[in-house]
Amino acid sequence: MGLGWRVEGAVAGGAGGAGSLLRRRRTEGSGNLVVTVVLLLCGLWSVHTQTDDGTSVYFWETGSWGRCMGSECGPGGSQSRAVWCAHVDGWTTLHTNCDQSQRPSNQRNCFHVCDWHKELYGWSLGAWNECVPVSARTFGALRLFSCSGGDEGIQTREVGCMLKADSSPADDAICEYFEPKPRLEQACLIPCPQDCVVSEYSPWTSCSKTCGTGLRNRVRSVLVPPVFGGAACPNLTEFQSCKAGLCAGPEGMYSLRVGPWSPCSLPQTRTARQAKRRKGKGQGLRDRSGVKDPETRELIQKKRTRNRLNRQESPFWDIQVGYQSRDVVCMHRNGSAVARNLCVPRDLPLTIQSCVLPKDCQVTEWGEWGPCSKTCVDAEAPVGNRTRSRQVLQFPVGDGDECPPLEELEACEVQVDGVPPCITYTWRTSEWSDCRVDLLLGQQDRRRGNLTGLCGGGLQTREVYCVEANAELVKYLNDLREKDKVGQTQRQQKPSVPPLLSITFQITASRPVQNRLCKGSIPNRSQLCQIPCPIECEVSPWGAWGPCTFENCDDQTSGKKGFKLRTRRITNKPTGGPGNCPHLVEAVPCDEPRCYDWQLLTLDQCVPEDERTCGPGSQLAQVQCVNSSGDAVDRNLCSSSPPPDPVPCEVPCSRDCVLSEWTPWSTCSQTCSSKTIEGKQMRIRSILAYNAGEVTAMVIAWITVMEGLSRVPKFPELLGGALCPNSSSLQEVRNCNEHACTVYHWQTGAWGLCAEDPSSPSLNTSTTMTRIISSSSSSSSSSGGSGVTSCSMGLQTRKVICVRVNVGQVPPKKCPDGPRPSTVRPCQLPCKKDCIVSPFSDWTPCPVSCDAAGNVVKTKQWRKRLIIQLPSNGGQECPEVLEEDKDCDVPAVCPGFRWKTHKWRKCQLVPWFLRQDSPSAQETCGPGLQTRAVSCRQLDGTQADISECLRFARTMPAITQRCQLPCQDDCQLTSWSKFSSCSADCVGVRSRKRTLIGRSKKKDKCKNTQMYPLSETQYCPCDKYNAQPVGNWSDCILPEGGRAESVLGLKVQGDVKECGQGYRYQAMACYDQDNRLVETSRCNSHGYIEEACIIPCPSDCKLSEWSNWSRCSKSCGSGVKVRSKWLREKPYNGGRPCPKLDHINQAQVYEVVPCQSDCNQYVWVAEPWSVWKVSNVDLKENCGEGVQTRKVRCMLNTIDGPSESVEDYLCDPEEMPLGARESRLPCPEDCVLNDWGAWSRCSLPCTRTNSRIRTAYVLRSPSVGRQCPETTDKEPCSLNLNCFNYFYNITDWSTCQLSPSAVCGSGIKTRMLDCVRSDGKSVDMKFCEELNLEKRWQMNVSCVVECPVNCQLSEWSPWSECSQTCGLEGKMWRQRSVVQASQGDGRPCPSQMEQWKPCPVRPCYRWQYSAWSECRVESVVCGHGLRYRNLSCFVSDGSGVDEGGLVDEELCTSLELAVDGDKQITLQEACTLPCPGECYLMEWSDWSSCVSICVKEVDVDFGSVQVRSRAVLAQEPENLQQCPDQQWQSQSCSEGDCYEYKWSSSVHPDSTRPLIWCQRSDGLNVTGGCPPINPLVSNSSCDPPCLMPKSFCSEAAECVCEEGFTEVSSALGQLDQCAPIPVLEIPTAGDKKGDVKTSRAINPTPSSTVQPGRSGRTWYLQPYGPDGKLKMWVYGVAAGAFVLLIFVGSMTYVACSYCAALHRSLEADADGTVACEGQNTHQMIYTCPDCQDLAQSSSSS
Repeated sequence: MGLGWRVEGAVAGGAGGAGSLLRRRRTEGSGNLVVTVVLLLCGLWSVHTQTDDGTSVYFWETGSWGRCMGSECGPGGSQSRAVWCAHVDGWTTLHTNCDQSQRPSNQRNCFHVCDWHKELYGWSLGAWNECVPVSARTFGALRLFSCSGGDEGIQTREVGCMLKADSSPADDAICEYFEPKPRLEQACLIPCPQDCVVSEYSPWTSCSKTCGTGLRNRVRSVLVPPVFGGAACPNLTEFQSCKAGLCAGPEGMYSLRVGPWSPCSLPQTRTARQAKRRKGKGQGLRDRSGVKDPETRELIQKKRTRNRLNRQESPFWDIQVGYQSRDVVCMHRNGSAVARNLCVPRDLPLTIQSCVLPKDCQVTEWGEWGPCSKTCVDAEAPVGNRTRSRQVLQFPVGDGDECPPLEELEACEVQVDGVPPCITYTWRTSEWSDCRVDLLLGQQDRRRGNLTGLCGGGLQTREVYCVEANAELVKYLNDLREKDKVGQTQRQQKPSVPPLLSITFQITASRPVQNRLCKGSIPNRSQLCQIPCPIECEVSPWGAWGPCTFENCDDQTSGKKGFKLRTRRITNKPTGGPGNCPHLVEAVPCDEPRCYDWQLLTLDQCVPEDERTCGPGSQLAQVQCVNSSGDAVDRNLCSSSPPPDPVPCEVPCSRDCVLSEWTPWSTCSQTCSSKTIEGKQMRIRSILAYNAGEVTAMVIAWITVMEGLSRVPKFPELLGGALCPNSSSLQEVRNCNEHACTVYHWQTGAWGLCAEDPSSPSLNTSTTMTRIISSSSSSSSSSGGSGVTSCSMGLQTRKVICVRVNVGQVPPKKCPDGPRPSTVRPCQLPCKKDCIVSPFSDWTPCPVSCDAAGNVVKTKQWRKRLIIQLPSNGGQECPEVLEEDKDCDVPAVCPGFRWKTHKWRKCQLVPWFLRQDSPSAQETCGPGLQTRAVSCRQLDGTQADISECLRFARTMPAITQRCQLPCQDDCQLTSWSKFSSCSADCVGVRSRKRTLIGRSKKKDKCKNTQMYPLSETQYCPCDKYNAQPVGNWSDCILPEGGRAESVLGLKVQGDVKECGQGYRYQAMACYDQDNRLVETSRCNSHGYIEEACIIPCPSDCKLSEWSNWSRCSKSCGSGVKVRSKWLREKPYNGGRPCPKLDHINQAQVYEVVPCQSDCNQYVWVAEPWSVWKVSNVDLKENCGEGVQTRKVRCMLNTIDGPSESVEDYLCDPEEMPLGARESRLPCPEDCVLNDWGAWSRCSLPCTRTNSRIRTAYVLRSPSVGRQCPETTDKEPCSLNLNCFNYFYNITDWSTCQLSPSAVCGSGIKTRMLDCVRSDGKSVDMKFCEELNLEKRWQMNVSCVVECPVNCQLSEWSPWSECSQTCGLEGKMWRQRSVVQASQGDGRPCPSQMEQWKPCPVRPCYRWQYSAWSECRVESVVCGHGLRYRNLSCFVSDGSGVDEGGLVDEELCTSLELAVDGDKQITLQEACTLPCPGECYLMEWSDWSSCVSICVKEVDVDFGSVQVRSRAVLAQEPENLQQCPDQQWQSQSCSEGDCYEYKWSSSVHPDSTRPLIWCQRSDGLNVTGGCPPINPLVSNSSCDPPCLMPKSFCSEAAECVCEEGFTEVSSALGQLDQCAPIPVLEIPTAGDKKGDVKTSRAINPTPSSTVQPGRSGRTWYLQPYGPDGKLKMWVYGVAAGAFVLLIFVGSMTYVACSYCAALHRSLEADADGTVACEGQNTHQMIYTCPDCQDLAQSSSSS
């Protein structure tokens, strides 16, 4: 802790701190100062236990109280604290040093708080007190300050702990145990005082006198009232004396002054006079009571009743006519009253008149509260309303108080017990319609909407309607309550079925209600669905004809014919089973059928006869017994037919001809045989080597030619050897398929409908109840038929007939019975579904509307019901009537009320005895008052209560009016007649007349037509109208009625006309010749200009149809095939977008799918080798080199073998056999081998160590001595040359493939599996299958093609109400919403979801007051009078710019009689006309603009206010002292503007003195509001003037700042601003600057005298007092500083002298630092300047 001074209050001295005892605290860790040593040595400081005044330096100090401890909860606890003795210097000492008698207690009783006390005690928070400036709390005095924006203050409140039960106070420690004590203070903001702000003066008025000395004045008004203690408003009036000139005669000194009318009162003798008059009337009635005729008496009674009503004898209409009077005095100019005879003689004004005695409205007491409008329990809106009313007893008469509200409304809550729940509403949906693809196609192209047989993605629709969710429950509870009321107790018995459950099963369908009752999102009206596409049956090609066999081998009766069969198999199973496939078996009749036969397997090697080595022989056939299907069976079954005989053959000898083996039989040329066509098969063989005989014969022939026949016998050894056959023997042909072309097969028809099986019990009941229960679900299956419920088993039948191919139906015996299909199969019967319709909705309400004549307009009401479930499977059909209407039951008359006025009573004068003293008064004539009765009627004239008219009728007609009873000298005239009619507008004049009546016809003064005109003429009205267009063109709107409803009422965009020709509208206004707006019918217009317009229709993206699929890209293995669409037209106007186009040309859409080609589909077929063409013949050996050729063709391979030739490129070129070969023709006796067989397969893996071989066998053995070549050929296996590895290759997924009948929805993605050779070539799958390679891939996967759903919009809503009830700018709107957003490539939603069109222009009529007239005081000069104004009908265009024009009042009769919402119509009011010389108040000024009381610096708003004022006017200078005070009124307002005020100045060209004024931020010159300029007078000597806040012009003609502020100059050296000088703040222990809360003043209007200050408990050291003089403590501080200065100087001198004396005996440091030790062994270190100088001089010497 640093050094500081402690001031003990107990020993404080006088001013300046003289005589005070100062003690310095010790500090730890540092040595005592040398001053202490010096003082001790010099005896100036002594330590005592008491001060000079006897006060002890020891005192008791205490710690804080500890926690309250105790064994029991409550006041029995105790708490302790520490107590110790302390020295005034702050250190602790022994207890004995302190006065034991003053020792504080260290223990006290307390309230032991337990946790359960939290429920009993709590803090009591008082209200915040007024915001008090901090300066008012600092030393109890205000300080001078300058307010800038606002000042900080402090608010306090009372906070205490209390017992919650009785609010009694408790110890704060109890509440502090649970939570800290809330704050007692908070910061607040006090706005700166806002001075009154007034406007500029008006121009000077003219002189109040035309001669003599008068006054002229100018006035100003209050703009902002003074708030928050601001300066009061200055004078609003300024006067100047004026003298127009000398008066020609004496000035008028006197004038008559009329006083106010006295309150209305009754004459004192009226009661007696009425009694006397009634007595006289009663006597007269008795005298005339002799009429005995009943009919006459009845008529008289009715007349009396009617007269009584007219006389208002009913207490309800008891209107009393009294009188009132006023004074007329003569006034002097100085304002004093003088004798009346001093005023100029004239007719005195009326001093007494009739009046209506005011009666206040009287009502009955409030009736009982009506029932609560909430009659059910609703958790969301539990509060309802209830009303009570009262009746009118006395209607207000005269100036009596108006009636209070006759009806009162208050909130109420329904009691839960016994009250049923409120009806709730929810959305319900009908059953989804069948899934339909044509709806989806119709959206895309209407021409495709009629296609059938479609499948895939489709659209389902349903109705959505609103129902009462708990209607049955509410009905059940209500019924239960009714039973309770009548005492039925059956519900107490245990029911056999739970009541709520029985209700559930009684529901058939909910009654639809209005859709607006349902909240929340509307369920979808449509959804995508899927119709499963049927799988077409695919079959393989026909197989070969089988053998001729019996139909049944168990029945091999002789004489039965057999059949040859051929079959095909199903390659793709169809939907619905194999019954939907074509026939799979065909049969032809045949002879000699066999069930079993021998099958040739192989032929053994040819064995020559007689064990010779060559020559003819035979081959044994290896056979097995097979059945008709080709399966091997026991050989004994074939015992009925001998096995095949050995086949003859021949082994060529060495000199024989060698032939090749027969080729296999070719495919049969025909599938059947007829008379003209036979099937043939062929096989061939070729010559491999010639026999020796043929060669020798050639040689003999040559020898014969050369040498003659004699030489032939010389070569016998050359003869012999079998000859080669001729060429025809090298080919064999045989018949095949010899059966007749009569092919039969069974043909099946379609399966019929599933019908009930008569042999099984009927379970096919209606599923109405099941459907009902599920119909409440918001969604169902989207498969469009997969959710059919099965009820029982039935049977299906079909027709099966025998058909001969190309002929038709034949008898069934022609076809074999074995493969005959079945004609009956079991099936599941779908349940019947009855049509379900909802109950009829409630009848629509019947609004009662009336025409202009008041007659009720007949209307209709309707109700409808909806189809919830469509019938199916033979269920009950739907009713035809789904909507009903009927005429509304309307009342005979229009409901409503009207006022009925009765006849005016006779004019009633003031009693003669009251006015007989008035001059020129006559007893039987003069002004009076007449009254009438007003009653309430229904529109049909029936009597109604007066309160009904008060609520529903217009303003009540007047019940009193002034009247005049003409005197004998008065002129009496009839009322004006109506104006005559005009023949045409704008042509001629029209007139009206009146006549004199009675004695007035003979009086000369009445014949003066100037005073009493008898006729008036005026020009005929000239009504000319012109029409003008106003506003903008509307949106293009299509005509109504172009809509079509699809199934179940769903409106989709494709069904609603959204484009084409429409119309746009522009409003038409009609004006008359005075440019006043009139009805458009005056201009023969319906209010619009129509113009045709076009909404462009959206054009969808148009593509061509799909091209044909291309050929598979590979002839072996998997490839791809492609088809494409071409872009024909791009979309525009919001049409359906194009699918993703080819990124290269952007004009083509491709679809690529994988395909699989059978590697054996096309094969090379080679014919046998041709005959050798020997090029070099060895005549001796009959052999030589030669060439063989053969034809090689690419052929389509079928199950019966190669069938037809195709293009060579379809076959694999690598596998094409050779078409020619060169070889040597074997010579006779050479070994002849057949062609090499196929190479054996290399074993895997492929290595050079492995090899493959091929073999040949010997056809002709060589002669002796000759050898056969090797019959085995061998070559090593080389990878990718003759040895290959094989593996599977999987292709990529195809695009999602749909059924040909589908456009979207579920599909399949496929991929292909290839067998690939190690060199990359695709080969037949058998190569991989032989290796048993693993197939781990899934080849098919389901997928979905998104359906292109167009955007679906709701219908246009009805046109809204016009945005304005009248005028030029009214608009009507309608909207639509997105029901279903577009999906996929569907047509997107249009951008226009809202349309508008102008409303017909209607004139805006309103009631409007005219300006007040001047104050009228009859014929006198001054006094109390009346001023009047008219209520007129005005028309305007509603724009606010047009003030409007005056029109006939008839046009406003339909409006409520109110002006700007004020129904209290005031057409006259009292006023005062000042007498000459009188000083008076002007009329109220207009309300000023709304001004916000704000502080822009801190962005705080204290509310808005507006003000009006009354200035004082005087006419005589000597009466100024008698003027009343000026007045102003303020009221709160909203949305006021926040203004700033600043000084502005300018220098007049003719003057060097600047003109300074205050200007508001909106440019208005004002007085008040700107900061003060101090001193204002001296500012004139500064240039530029000192306009900165807190600045003034000094004597040196420079702008300087006030005290407490410092100057901040600009770059030019001029004063820029005055910144406040920071004030020293000494925070106190209670300062809580962290706890600051800003509050605002609540009411800105009342003045405030509080001064702002700063937040927190802060001491400010201000040297000046409120009077501007130095405070006393300043002098004390100055004296103390002077004494301290002398003390420090003397101590320095003493210390230096002491150190200098010790210098000779002590060794000083180089810098003159000396260490001295006192007697307390404390070291004091001090360095003095003299010592330093001395040390320096010593070192230098």
